Amino acid sequence: MKYFLSIILTTYSNLSVGQQISKLWAADNGDGTYKNPIIHADYSDPDAIRVGNEYYMVSSSFAHIPGLPILHSKDLVNWKIIGHALKRQPPYNVYDKVQHGAGVWAPSIRYHGNEFYIYYPDPDFGIYLVKAKNIMGPWSEPLLIEAGKGLIDPCPLWDDNGKTYLVHAFAGSRAGIKSIIVVKEMNKEGTKIIGDGVMVYDGHEKDPTIEGPKFYKRNGYYYIFAPAGGVSTGWQTVLRSKNIYGPYERKVVMDQGTTTINGPHQGAWVTTQTGEDWFLHFQDKEAYGRIVHLQPMKWINDWPVIGVDKDRDGKGEPVPVHKKPNVGKQHAPSTVQDGDEFNGTTFGLQWQWQANAKEGWAFPTPDGSLRMFSVYQPDSIRNLWSTPNILGQKFPAEEFSVSIKVSFKLKFENERFGVCVFGTDYASLSIVKGKDEVYIVETENIGADKNESEKELSRTQFSENELYVTIKVSKGGICEFSYGAEKITTNLLKTFRAKPGRWVGAKIGLFCTRTNVTNDAGFADIDWVRFDK
Repeated sequence: MKYFLSIILTTYSNLSVGQQISKLWAADNGDGTYKNPIIHADYSDPDAIRVGNEYYMVSSSFAHIPGLPILHSKDLVNWKIIGHALKRQPPYNVYDKVQHGAGVWAPSIRYHGNEFYIYYPDPDFGIYLVKAKNIMGPWSEPLLIEAGKGLIDPCPLWDDNGKTYLVHAFAGSRAGIKSIIVVKEMNKEGTKIIGDGVMVYDGHEKDPTIEGPKFYKRNGYYYIFAPAGGVSTGWQTVLRSKNIYGPYERKVVMDQGTTTINGPHQGAWVTTQTGEDWFLHFQDKEAYGRIVHLQPMKWINDWPVIGVDKDRDGKGEPVPVHKKPNVGKQHAPSTVQDGDEFNGTTFGLQWQWQANAKEGWAFPTPDGSLRMFSVYQPDSIRNLWSTPNILGQKFPAEEFSVSIKVSFKLKFENERFGVCVFGTDYASLSIVKGKDEVYIVETENIGADKNESEKELSRTQFSENELYVTIKVSKGGICEFSYGAEKITTNLLKTFRAKPGRWVGAKIGLFCTRTNVTNDAGFADIDWVRFDK
C-alpha cells in the first residue's frame, strides 16, 4: 500500500515531468491580461491563501481519491496541481465503496503558526481537520473536530484577541435545516469545538440557501463572505459586524448582472504582495463542472465590491478579461495538468479514482506505460456508476479531443478494458474478451445513477492487440467516439451528450474489470492519454 500511495502523492519536483502548457485552455493572454475562467475545469468551492510570494488553492473533491487537491500559483492566474492533502478518505469502510456526492464538500485553507490548516466537511459525518508544516506534506491523518450530520463549509478565524472561531453552514439534506450561518468557539489550537453554536445570520428571507462562509477580519470588522441563492442562480453576499456574534449587516457584492456568468459565488478573498485585492469563485457549467474565475475586488466604505460595478451601486459583476494581478514581477505561464505520457515512476496528479484506491489497480511500468489490471466486480455492481476503479480526469475545456493508445492481454471471458465519458449518464468503448475472440463493444447508460443497466449498442470482432481510441467533445458536451488499430480512427458511436455527475462535472475515465473470481488478472497497458484541440 505504501508504494501505491507514493504513486498518488508525489513530490513537487516530479510534478512537471513531461507536462507542457495545455493546448486547450490557458488563462494568461501573454499581454499583461488574463481571461476567465482561469481554470476551465471542475475545481468547485475554491478557497485560497497567499503565503509569502506563493498562492495556494484547495477545492471540493467529494468521494474522489486522492482528495483535497492543492493547486499552486505565483500570480493568481497561472495554476498547477502540486499535491493532495487526502490520500484515503475516512471512514475507510464507507469510502472504500463509491459514494457519489458525499465526502469532501467545500474546504477552507489557512496558514497559522507556521502550519497549513485545511478544514473540510463531510456532510454525513462532521467537520475534519488536516494539518502540515509543508504544503507538500506529509499531511496529518484527518481529525474529526466535530461530529454531526449536515455540518458543512467550515472556515476558521484566529482572532487578534487570542481566541479562535469556526463558522459553518448546514446542508438541509442531512441536517433538516439550511440557509443559516453559525459561529462556534474553538480551542486555541483550532483542533476542538469548545463553545455552543450561535446563529449569526438567518438567510431564509433575503439569502435562501446561504452557505460556503469564509471568515475574515479587517479594520475592526468581522466579515463573512457567503454565497446564496443556489449554485447556478445565486449571488455573493457579504456580512459584517464589529462583534464576532453579530448582529451582522448584509450586502450583495456581486451577481451575474449583464454577463453570462451564472451563479458567481463561493470563493476566496486574497490580497497580493502589492496590496491589491482579488476574489476567486466558481461558475456552474453543467457537464463541464464548476469552473474557476478570478475577479478584481476593491473596498468602498468598508464593504468589498467584487468584479466591475458598472452602475456604481456597490454591487459588481464578473469580468471576461482583465489586467493581471500585480504581484511585483512577471511569471511564466502554467496550466493545470491534463493527459499523461506515463513516462515516469508516478502517474499524474490530475487523475482520481472513484473511491479509496487499492494496491493492484494500476502501476507505472519501466517501458513508459500505465498497467491497469482487471478488478473483480461482484453482481451488486450493476454498472460503472458503482465501479470504484475508474481512473478519471476532469473535462479541461469546452471543446477538445482526447486520444488513448492501449495494448492489452485479457485472459478471461468477459474481462474488459474501457474508455468512458462518465456522469449520471455515460457512454463507453471497451475491449471485451469472449470465449475465443476479442470484441470492441460500445455501450450507453442513460440514468446510470438510477441503477439502470447498460445498453450494448454494437459489438465488433477485433483481431489486433493494440487500440487507438479518440473522443471528440464539442460545445454542449457533445461527444463522438472513434477507434482503430492505427492512429487514424474510425467513427463508431452515435452522438452522446455528456452529463455531470453528482455535484461534479463529467470525466474521461479508464477502467479494467472482470466478472469472475480468479487468482490472477488480465491487463491493459495505456501508453499515453493526450488532450488536443
